[in-house]
Amino acid sequence: MGPLMNNQAIQILAGRNEGFYRVILVEKRIDKVVLVKIDPSISPQKHRGGRKKLAVTNSPRKKSSLPLVGDLIWVNYTELDDLENKHILSRVEIEQEHNYFNPVISENDKVRYEIRKTAMAGFLDYDNLRDSILINEGLGGLVKEAIKKSGLGRTVIYKCWSLLCRFGLNEKSLRPRRDRCGAPGIRRPCDPGGLKKSGRKTEKQRIAKASGKLLPPDQPGMSEEWRHLIITADKKIPTPKPDHADRYTQILNSNFVKRYRHENGVLIPLELEKGTYPNSRQVRRVLEREVPRLQKLLERTTKGHFLRSLRGMTGRNWKGVAGPGHTWAIDSTIGDIYLRSSVNRAWIIGRPVVYIIVDVWSTAIVGFYVCLTGPSWDTAKVSLFSAVADPALLAKLWQYQPMSCLFPWPTMPAVLMCDRGEYLSRAASATGLKLISCLSYAPPYRPDLKGLVEVLHRIEKDRQHLWVPGAIDARRAEYELRRFDPNEAVLTVREYTEYLYTIFSEYNLTADRKGRLDTHMIAAGVMPSPAGLWRWGHEVGIGTCRAFPQAELITSLLPSQKAIVSRSGVRFGGLHYESDLINDEQWTAYARNFGSWDISAHHFPGSVSRIWTPNVAGTGLLDLSLSEQTRASRDQTFDEVLDAFMFGKLNNAEIEHANVLLAMKSRQRVEALIAGARALTAEALDRHRGIKPTMTDSRQMETQAEGQVATEPIVSELTSIDEDEAAYVDMMKNVFAAANAD
Repeated sequence: MGPLMNNQAIQILAGRNEGFYRVILVEKRIDKVVLVKIDPSISPQKHRGGRKKLAVTNSPRKKSSLPLVGDLIWVNYTELDDLENKHILSRVEIEQEHNYFNPVISENDKVRYEIRKTAMAGFLDYDNLRDSILINEGLGGLVKEAIKKSGLGRTVIYKCWSLLCRFGLNEKSLRPRRDRCGAPGIRRPCDPGGLKKSGRKTEKQRIAKASGKLLPPDQPGMSEEWRHLIITADKKIPTPKPDHADRYTQILNSNFVKRYRHENGVLIPLELEKGTYPNSRQVRRVLEREVPRLQKLLERTTKGHFLRSLRGMTGRNWKGVAGPGHTWAIDSTIGDIYLRSSVNRAWIIGRPVVYIIVDVWSTAIVGFYVCLTGPSWDTAKVSLFSAVADPALLAKLWQYQPMSCLFPWPTMPAVLMCDRGEYLSRAASATGLKLISCLSYAPPYRPDLKGLVEVLHRIEKDRQHLWVPGAIDARRAEYELRRFDPNEAVLTVREYTEYLYTIFSEYNLTADRKGRLDTHMIAAGVMPSPAGLWRWGHEVGIGTCRAFPQAELITSLLPSQKAIVSRSGVRFGGLHYESDLINDEQWTAYARNFGSWDISAHHFPGSVSRIWTPNVAGTGLLDLSLSEQTRASRDQTFDEVLDAFMFGKLNNAEIEHANVLLAMKSRQRVEALIAGARALTAEALDRHRGIKPTMTDSRQMETQAEGQVATEPIVSELTSIDEDEAAYVDMMKNVFAAANAD
């Protein structure tokens, strides 16, 4: 195993020399090895003079000192070599305590440490140690030199030599160990017959001492019994723990009431006597010293809050994720902003629901969706469609200018993390069987397990608090107790969607992800942003891409309703849609002659601009666009259109009442008119004498009378026209007649 070396620890396993040793010198030329036995339990005990040592000390403040070691033992090298060949001697390694690797903090300890190193410098110099031992055959010369150099006593030098032999021949072994002599943090119990209460005396005790009397303290010191009672009573208090005053009272009521009395068969606790219980400061000190800091933190809060916000970070959220596009996380929140209706901007439609979908590996926002309905799997599917559909199609639906930030654009993931309510729905299972191979969810009330999405919601809200009119600053409202005025809202759903698209695109392109780059990514020049990580992951082949036809995405993710093919076109949701193919195939002619029929139509709730229906005469889906003559515009959502329709029905009763009143007034006027006409007719018949003209003659006379009334003004006007104007009129008539003839 090689030769023995200086400062090496060895163990003799059997025989009269059994024990642990440290090698001081190895002189193979003279066949000598100098050892020091460092095992105090087996080292021979020298006869100690004086009185017999007590079995139990009255001063438990200090630990017993380690026995001194350091007597030089001269052994033949061949003898040790023979023991090693017989496997009786083995080489061991003795590890030092953690205190020897920490820096010295106390100034007094630093001074003592330097004095020790100065005094033992001759022992730490190997050549000097070797020459002195070989010449003097002992340590006498080194001890005298150390005493002369440092001024320390002989006993101190031998104690330092004992430390070097026990812990190794290096400077660290000389480190002061104040923690072994009643240092701060060491218990000093004031049990009966032990230590007295330390600290400043009370005024009463000092006055009595001045007069020659020694009074015991009114409040005893902390004993081990009290300490155990406090800890036991505190463990029975459920978490989260109350404030200290209530906690202190519960501890006293639990374990320090010793006297009771019977009252109607019930035990009533009696008052505590002074000096039989710890005061509040003593209990506080015990709880602060005995309970670990992390345990005290757990006692001040609930387990769920600790797991969400205070637990230790043991991993990364992308652990186990193959690359970009593999695992997505989806979450919804209520936007901290009020929106206005695009139908009538005077209407405030409330706060929207915002869905965000994040790629876990690259932290890129792959999709989002803004709606007015509550969270459900139906809206989650529309959010997935917003993430995987062609960006140009989404830009047309929302009517904004697309900005390319993720290349290639996202496709359906392999794993989707969602909320528990969405995960347990049957619709989610049906969608998962078609498009997503693995669905997972976080436990209830554990947003920390999908914290990436929660952080992005916070980023979204923090950004809109800065300058978007109508945004709600929840934290400012909480701290300063301000109420938000919804009338400050200015954005519609479409405008708010474009705003989110802008800030999410900026986030994907500019968010700092330098901490995610390893050495290979840095060497490849990867852009430290979510979009850069997304692009690099797909370029090196670790990205997940799953191709699905657009028709399958539409039929699987977008909601479906019934549409009607009527004589005027395709009607869906009260709106009319048209297509060139429908006109070519004469759908309206069939509906006019043979009756209307229902078809299945898929729609994007965020825009009424188009719907999709199966192509019964061909393949794929028909893309139907909103008709220009319908009752809504392309920038409106289905929720807003239906809201307007329902708002129009709110006044149906009032409109019907007004129509009834107008009909009654019209009826009354007609009846009055007929009654007057009858009276005048009867009066004319009574006055008439002679022969009545026939119906034809009466009609001719009525016509002649109307003609005379109509022509008299014209004749009078023509007579006033001069001759030049009459000639001009005649000329123009001739010109138009010639043009018509040609």
